[in-house]
Amino acid sequence: MAEPLVYTLILNYRTWRDTLVCLGALKRLEYPNHRVLVLDNASDDDSIDQIRAAFPAVELVRLERNLGFAGGNNVGIRRALAAGADYVWLLNPDTLPDAKALSAMVQRAEQDARIGAVGAVLYEMDNPQQVQAWGGGEVVLPWGLIRLLTHPRQLGRLNYISGASLLIRRTALERVGLLDEGFFMYGEDCDYGLRLLEAGFRLAVAEEARVLHKGGSSWSGNLRSDETFAAYNVRLFRKHAPWPLLAVAGYGLFWLLEYSRQGRFDKVGALGRGLRRGWRLPLDV
Repeated sequence: MAEPLVYTLILNYRTWRDTLVCLGALKRLEYPNHRVLVLDNASDDDSIDQIRAAFPAVELVRLERNLGFAGGNNVGIRRALAAGADYVWLLNPDTLPDAKALSAMVQRAEQDARIGAVGAVLYEMDNPQQVQAWGGGEVVLPWGLIRLLTHPRQLGRLNYISGASLLIRRTALERVGLLDEGFFMYGEDCDYGLRLLEAGFRLAVAEEARVLHKGGSSWSGNLRSDETFAAYNVRLFRKHAPWPLLAVAGYGLFWLLEYSRQGRFDKVGALGRGLRRGWRLPLDV
């Protein structure tokens, strides 16, 4: 019996150096039945030329404009489903999966048809023994908290898989739909996990799937990205929380205290702008 077909999607935006290293790692995967699709999110550098020169055989699609994480990956998901994919693996360009990662994730998914998505154990790129996320994290909707999980003992609290390495079952995509393009950057993986759970699917983590993750390759951690981070998390709470105003207030208070503790009052300003912006973002896209 043939292994399920997996499409691996890599969304590149000005990160061709990371993308090339990631593509090199994918060539070493032990999983036999997978195809790679690189989507370039309208990069305004020489990403296309660099990727084509290094990997001329890889399927590469250049988008006409920057569609963000959700919109860019949705283009690839549609192509993958049309090509008969059984699973779609969203993989950040700033990751290095080990050779057994995909096999381990597919094996975990195949153990239970109720599993809608599987994550890997993410490790810090600069400190490969340090767990960055055990698959993903939890969203505490009533109080506006989002946090990564770092140990298998916490799996009972898992309600989203990190978008850095997210394997999604075809039937889940068909029933739940694509990523919400109202999240241009940040929040889309949390949203999708919550939607999967609401639809009756389960989430799982493949312990044997090891993926190194750099993080922040497309965003430099500047005040604009801090504002964007807050805005889309506010949209997440407005969409899913039972009491959106309470959740947003809890979220804002947490980060206000954290930035104040750090003495980063410039970030407090970015937080305030993000809260206001997020409250105005449309929920129906």
